[in-house]
Amino acid sequence: MELSKRQEKILEIVKAEGPITGEQIAEKLKLTRATLRPDLAILTMAGFLDARPRVGYFYSGKTANQLLGEHIRNLYVKEYKSLPIVVKEETSVYDAICTMFLEDVGSLYVIKKEGQLSGVISRKDLLQAAMGKQDLSSVPVGVIMTRMPNIITCRPEDTLYHAALQMMRHQVDSLPVVRDFPESPGDLEIIGRISKTTIVKAFVELGQNVKM
Repeated sequence: MELSKRQEKILEIVKAEGPITGEQIAEKLKLTRATLRPDLAILTMAGFLDARPRVGYFYSGKTANQLLGEHIRNLYVKEYKSLPIVVKEETSVYDAICTMFLEDVGSLYVIKKEGQLSGVISRKDLLQAAMGKQDLSSVPVGVIMTRMPNIITCRPEDTLYHAALQMMRHQVDSLPVVRDFPESPGDLEIIGRISKTTIVKAFVELGQNVKM
């Protein structure tokens, strides 16, 4: 976070003499308490300072990187998930290729007739199928998909940081966001997706909201 020269000076004073009241800080800077109020509010909300009533301001000891890390760990999948693009097990590979192209996504999620998550298809899966001599219109995606339980998933209550780690560890482009299927214990219902694009979008939004 980029601080003004006055905010940096406030931090220096609090580091050296905290706990210290706002009035005492204003006196040292030869400014009014009202003039300093916005700066103290920014430093406190950003996490650089802690404030206690009738005691004053303390330096939190946290670096800008630590504060940014804490903020990232407070972003949740449920706040960023997008709509999943799904096909059924009996959908042909040809139709799946068309769907992936039209929707401009890197993965399709396969569901059973009842709606349970059944598998996932990547661009690589479709490319491999297309390289063969078989009729793509007659081959169902259920033949080429990666099946449950070999699918890495995430939950709405997971952090975006956790989802990003999962994608890195397993080298996948997206994760289905799931919840327990209400009518079939042990099965999962897909309710969203988190992709690498989602992570980038969240990172850009963070940069717009916090001056780095």
